[in-house]
Amino acid sequence: MTIGSMENVEVFNSEGKGRGLKATKEFWAADVIFAERAYAAVVFDSLVTVVCHTCFKRQEKLHRCGQCKFAHYCDRTCQKDAWLDHKKECSALKRHGKAPNENIRLAARIMWRVEREGSGLTEGCLVSVDDLQNHVEHFGEEEQKELRVDVDTFLQYWPPQSQTFSMQYISHIFGVHEAVKSMFHTQMRIELRALGKISEGEELTVSYIDFLNVSEERRQQLKQQYYFDCTCEHCQKGLKDDLFLGVKEDPKPSQEAVKEMIQFSKDTLEKIHKARSEGLYHEVVRLCREALQKQEPVFSDTNLYTLRLLSVVSEVLSYLQAFDEASHYARRMVDGYMKLYHPNNAQLGMAVMRAGLTNWHAGHIEVGHGMICKAYAILLVTHGPSHPITKDLEAMRVQTEMELRMFRQNEFMYHKMREAALNNQPMQVMAEPSAEPAPALFHKKP
Repeated sequence: MTIGSMENVEVFNSEGKGRGLKATKEFWAADVIFAERAYAAVVFDSLVTVVCHTCFKRQEKLHRCGQCKFAHYCDRTCQKDAWLDHKKECSALKRHGKAPNENIRLAARIMWRVEREGSGLTEGCLVSVDDLQNHVEHFGEEEQKELRVDVDTFLQYWPPQSQTFSMQYISHIFGVHEAVKSMFHTQMRIELRALGKISEGEELTVSYIDFLNVSEERRQQLKQQYYFDCTCEHCQKGLKDDLFLGVKEDPKPSQEAVKEMIQFSKDTLEKIHKARSEGLYHEVVRLCREALQKQEPVFSDTNLYTLRLLSVVSEVLSYLQAFDEASHYARRMVDGYMKLYHPNNAQLGMAVMRAGLTNWHAGHIEVGHGMICKAYAILLVTHGPSHPITKDLEAMRVQTEMELRMFRQNEFMYHKMREAALNNQPMQVMAEPSAEPAPALFHKKP
């Protein structure tokens, strides 16, 4: 399907759920159901100096806009391509004196496009901006307060010579992008891809949140954040809840022991969050080690509280370059994830990729290569072959395959060459947290 073409889907009224989409033809895993450019997009506040504001690629050296000093670009080509969206933004930034947060910037970009093109249905879009659901009427007191602050800040930022919009319409825009900001921020192209077989006439569904939680908590989160009651089979029947709260079978712990361990795990995770936010990474590792040891006789390998600890400790140990220990925890984490996630789940693919990188860094080339291949297969379905992450994974797959052949031909020589390469070029510190690809192990300093 070409970008902008919507002939593979149609809008329909889904009983009890509102507007929905259904397929007008059959699809198989990895098929692109539809794809289009984002209506509006901005770079996250935390990435404004390291990501190009046009192509959204991370670059070491970016050129700053000479006028507003805020926007950053790869080169003049990207700067020129951005001018349609940045022209009024540039003037507003200079007038305002400083860049507002990403929510304000995104709302402004949406409304500048409405000002240029009108708010009607644009080519290749299924619904207009005006018809999107904003849920403002469902906002609680705290959300209403945050909305008023955002609207006030927006009005200070919005240039007086630009089109005047009503307070109701501005609130609508903020309500819309609060609900779907994960789709609009830092992406210029949006794809809907099939994870498995979809029959003609079947309703298309997406996961709004990470599946890795018990059904009751998922439903609460969806109700609180997206204002609907989920009726999917997993939530209604509590599928896999027994695995999410899994305990050891032999010997089986008492209900009281399980209850105490859940509370201990919750308390520990709060301490870990606090230590991590303060940069006390060795304390994070200590807390995780102790908690995992206490959980061992009680929780099974699919228990949520164990998996959350494994995720944190493997990531932080990688950041501290303790790759061998990190690789052990990462393998345990992936083993649990594989029993819980759909085989073509994007979150699973990213987790397997990180575990593969950790094992590769630790020198476990066979395990690392296997995981990278597995992650590559998943992301080919979820992200497609042209996505930057998939391209990075393909390069890593080729590199690890070459190293694996060397390892199997002469294990002693492989480790000697690896040691020499690492002595010549110290392993780069992994960002915390990070989903960035690791450098090839055998690249030497020029």
